[in-house]
Amino acid sequence: MRFNKTIIGLLLCVVTLVSCENTTLTSAVPNAPVQLVINTEAGEYVHFITANIGENIIVDGGGYHYHNKTLPLTNIDYYGYAGVIIYITHDQQYAAFDLCCPHCIKREPCYLDGFYMVCPRCGEKYDISHGYGTPTQSISKEALRKYSTIYSNHRLTVRN
Repeated sequence: MRFNKTIIGLLLCVVTLVSCENTTLTSAVPNAPVQLVINTEAGEYVHFITANIGENIIVDGGGYHYHNKTLPLTNIDYYGYAGVIIYITHDQQYAAFDLCCPHCIKREPCYLDGFYMVCPRCGEKYDISHGYGTPTQSISKEALRKYSTIYSNHRLTVRN
């Protein structure tokens, strides 16, 4: 009797392992390095705090764009495939997304319109207000590529 229970238990384990599918989410946007660090305690970024919902910084080959000013990149900055937007959500959290539309997959960046990123090619609008980057027009089947944000000691780090 014990032998049968052992076999049944092993068979259930095997069936469970075999039936599992890969649930890792991948993006159609090509993987490109992202490494950005912003000091929110000094300089231009002292107002880039989570209380300021809707504030954003766009980082691309031209530098850091914030409040109609552009600050230069450093030699350790990497800004993804088409650039990165760092956005303060309605939930008062930092969120970061690649500017590439996952439907068009071009280096022509999406642009900010309120709390939407809009693709200039296909017109898809991605809602970034709550930090998900979800498509709203049903043109794209995929959300914007999201990057990790870590805030510690007045430093915001964005990376993949």
